[in-house]
Amino acid sequence: MKLTMINPRTIFALLHDIAVAVFAWIIAYLLRFNFTIPAEQVSSLWLVLIFLTPIQALFFIRLGLYRGVWRFASIPDLKRILMAISMAAITAVALLFMFKPMGLTVPRSVLILDPILLLLMMGGSRFVYRSWKEHRLYGVNQMRGEPVLVLGASEAAIALLKDLERSQEWRVMGLLDDNGEINGRELMGIKVLGSIAQLPEIAKALDIHNVIVAKPSDAHRARRRAIDIASQAGLNVFTVPSVEDLMSGKVKVSKIRHVEIEDLLGRDAVKLDNLGLHSLIEDHAVLVSGAGGSIGSELCRQIVKYKPSTLVCLDISEYALYNLEQELSQLNVPTKLLYMTGDVKNSQRVKELLSQYRPAVVFHAAAYKHVPLMENGNVWEALSNNVIGTHTLAQACGEANVAKFVLISTDKAVNPTNVMGASKRLAEMVCQGLQSAVLQNYGHTSTKFVIVRFGNVLGSSGSVIPKFKEQIANGGPVTITHPEITRYFMSIPEAAQLVMQAGLMGNGGEIFVLDMGEPVKIAALAADMIRLSGLQVDDIEIKYVGLRPGEKLYEELLADDEHTTQTPHEKLRIALARPVDSAWVKNILEWIGSAQSANEGQIKSELRLWLEEYQPQYQAATEAHAATGVKTVTIH
Repeated sequence: MKLTMINPRTIFALLHDIAVAVFAWIIAYLLRFNFTIPAEQVSSLWLVLIFLTPIQALFFIRLGLYRGVWRFASIPDLKRILMAISMAAITAVALLFMFKPMGLTVPRSVLILDPILLLLMMGGSRFVYRSWKEHRLYGVNQMRGEPVLVLGASEAAIALLKDLERSQEWRVMGLLDDNGEINGRELMGIKVLGSIAQLPEIAKALDIHNVIVAKPSDAHRARRRAIDIASQAGLNVFTVPSVEDLMSGKVKVSKIRHVEIEDLLGRDAVKLDNLGLHSLIEDHAVLVSGAGGSIGSELCRQIVKYKPSTLVCLDISEYALYNLEQELSQLNVPTKLLYMTGDVKNSQRVKELLSQYRPAVVFHAAAYKHVPLMENGNVWEALSNNVIGTHTLAQACGEANVAKFVLISTDKAVNPTNVMGASKRLAEMVCQGLQSAVLQNYGHTSTKFVIVRFGNVLGSSGSVIPKFKEQIANGGPVTITHPEITRYFMSIPEAAQLVMQAGLMGNGGEIFVLDMGEPVKIAALAADMIRLSGLQVDDIEIKYVGLRPGEKLYEELLADDEHTTQTPHEKLRIALARPVDSAWVKNILEWIGSAQSANEGQIKSELRLWLEEYQPQYQAATEAHAATGVKTVTIH
């Protein structure tokens, strides 16, 4: 048998506690008799101590008092000490009263005083040691580090203060919070100096240039207000990690970082039906197409939390799958993770994967999404990939009796002015047609086809935010297409979570529309990013370059003839779109197949016949007229 070496520090700690136990017993007697112990009580003192000390030592060991490190002594350690002392005292009293060894009597006040004194001595010695150790390690740095103000006085702020006590980088000078009841009081020895609205004058009076926003669980509006006040005061603004990261244990609250534009555009946390999502995903196989993309990869991250038996990550890009594999391989999850290359238009490949792994849910995120790239030179490819690819995968899911097929669509499918948006609206209609066939018993499947429509996500590939960051870093100019252009934004995790929630709620054929909040003016977004970079708006030129091919000035979430109905989830609504039958699906697929050899002007012109809400920009309409002779209408 391999012997485990006992740490000398553990032996020292045990001997310390035994010595303290003896000392506490003697002090209890001295206090009871005003420091003059009668001769007849001296023998009782020592005789009881002989059997009491081993009992206490046994409970100290059994209740794990020596698992912790004194330097990090905290409330859990104090609780263990209290439990060990209490159980030892109860055991000793029971033995004394049951057996009365040698007729010994112990004053009741001693039996009360002893555990109190022992708790004070054992707990006190640990916390004194911790304080001494921390002073040695960090005390010399108490007047070093950049002075900083902390905005917020919540639990996150308290945790931050505890961590920053050891920091050589920061020196907290005060707290600011809008709760007037704690104004002037102290938390962790740091005074609450006033409200957040008073930040500019307080920072100026104390000559402080840095603030940390410690409000991860607050409503987004409250966080945004705090960040705005700090940035407008010309301060360097930092923030703590998100609630999700803190709860997952990825990072500690002291892992502060610069405020990013995502913090300003972020929204309140999504409430999920976790029990329902577990029933949908746990112990089932799940397939995600386009798994290497922004939404697809985040779906994979979210899905593994619900412990599917197998997660099939499908993507045509080997490099994207490699990056995803490198990330997910770091997770300690019971899920079998598979990384499959393949084109969703390849019917044989898709059917093989569905037959082999039998997924219960398929999330279809694979698509061409870049508007200008798809508008000229790639028109047929956009239709082929986004429409035929969706039909190929969805049809195969129906044949394999996959329980749910969830199509991830876009707000650009609403009253589309570009080919990409039109192709995504056609993909939606394909799923509606397949669902119609199911309802009319034309197919031999019970698959539920669900559609989820939302706008831009923060930080996605091709997003405007990385582009602006690069332009600001290069000194400008920041290029914007139009002064009035607006877009909806949501975070990638929020979008993925709501896609899953919609997939759970869907009964087939619905188009779920996500609550995108208020549209954001891109010019204001650029100004915010410039300020967050530590510059003034006048320091960086903002240049307006005109709308790109197929680009809208405003995005919409509903078409002109659509209305919505409520769902049990506050951030999901159902669009009431016109019905589509299976015959239409067959015809649109035949048209796309035959259009491969046509020129792009002709394809765009004919596309309007299939999708009446498709209203191409003037340039596209003119090109179609020149190529085909078809009369066009100028759209103003």
